[in-house]
Amino acid sequence: MRHSLFTLTIVIMTLNNSQAQRLDFAKMKSYEHQLDDVMELIDANIVKSKLKEVEMDFQTNPNEINKVRLGIIYHETALNLSFLDKPRYKGFAKRSYDILTESYSDSITTAELFPFITSYRASALSLVSAETKNLKFLGEAFTLFKDAVAKYSSISYLPEFLRGSVAENLPWIFLSKRKYAKEDFQSILSKRDNNTEYANWKIMSFTYWAWAKQHQSKKYRKQALEYLDHAIVLDPNYKAGRQKAEELKNIMSK
Repeated sequence: MRHSLFTLTIVIMTLNNSQAQRLDFAKMKSYEHQLDDVMELIDANIVKSKLKEVEMDFQTNPNEINKVRLGIIYHETALNLSFLDKPRYKGFAKRSYDILTESYSDSITTAELFPFITSYRASALSLVSAETKNLKFLGEAFTLFKDAVAKYSSISYLPEFLRGSVAENLPWIFLSKRKYAKEDFQSILSKRDNNTEYANWKIMSFTYWAWAKQHQSKKYRKQALEYLDHAIVLDPNYKAGRQKAEELKNIMSK
């Protein structure tokens, strides 16, 4: 029985790896460039501006890339604006999840868009869980993350980056899920060491800061401070992890 389960696991892993290998890396990166301006935003004013722009673009030209952009900007709206004005921005997480689910379920969706669709779809569902206080959705979100990581993390940073980002913000009682914060950001760093094109400066700035946040003990302090410096240097205009990296560095340097 053990042998059968082990064999089945190997087969599933092989299938998932094969799925990622069938993607055109250059094409996926091309899509990443088209989506980058709506991903991982931290400025509320930029989010508001992009929300109007992307909604208008989709109304004018509702193609698949504009639909994915719409799903992602709704995610960023829920993440960045709902705490500022809950009544106004309530439901944007669900809108993001529904739109990305439509793209996920569409048989003609371009394969190279799936790393973005599956990752943000899972993250959107975690935001639905936070908004509705329904833990069932959080469990389902991590199931979606697991599938996205298995299928696409070898070629895209997004599955692990978004899972790690959700995990690091969970209360301590979610210990089994919080562990992914350490695991996922370390995994991104390892993959980036082997392939400098794996993740861009913005993601690496966030990742260096997140790794340091998870490793504040004396044992890791030297490495954590080095990573915080990396996060700061990569982000001269404060569009990624610089501000939080500077704040954490001040705390850890005392």
